[in-house]
Amino acid sequence: MADILPFNPLDKKNLGASVAEALLAGKVHPMSSIPQFLGAGVYVIYYAGDFGPYAELSRRNHEGRAVAPIYIGKAVSAGARKGLANPSVGRSLYNRLSEHVESLRAAKNLKIDDFHCRYLVVDDIWIPLGESLLIARYAPLWNTVVDGFGNHDPGAGRYQGLCPRWDVLHPGRAWAAKCKQRSETQDQIALEVANYLAIAPYPTSDRFISPED
Repeated sequence: MADILPFNPLDKKNLGASVAEALLAGKVHPMSSIPQFLGAGVYVIYYAGDFGPYAELSRRNHEGRAVAPIYIGKAVSAGARKGLANPSVGRSLYNRLSEHVESLRAAKNLKIDDFHCRYLVVDDIWIPLGESLLIARYAPLWNTVVDGFGNHDPGAGRYQGLCPRWDVLHPGRAWAAKCKQRSETQDQIALEVANYLAIAPYPTSDRFISPED
């Protein structure tokens, strides 16, 4: 007789899964008009525009379906980063999304109206686990092949690093133009993107807890 382990709702994996499922069940917001709100948490960004290399993403996300993320991220409260017991709530998640909006508006070959997002305010302790489960499930393009979307301006005197691949594919951020240029061209990265999206798996379910687990 096979042993069947009892389901433990307080198992770390299941707690993280509940965060991921709650996020994906949330409302889809246009990136161009995110309402202000308080709190830290996790978020998912979707694309459905006419940038050629992203045609497969746009097909899957057509007409607001929002099923294939292009980027997944998190924002913890400022106090949590310092290890404080009672971190200030603040607007860390809203502020992080606002930074992304600035990057999208700066890109010369992207349109902010083609982007939507979901976000979930959640206690800091569960944020990294929820984010990691989501990234592992979807392997979003901007978390994998085209890295650098979430980068910040390194500041004066610190531009010796390579320009992020995201900025090679989507030029426009002023600070990235000051960085050391990469050997890869825009066309080379675009080809990698198209090849990746052609074989990338897309889960058909937004559930993270299954009976077998």
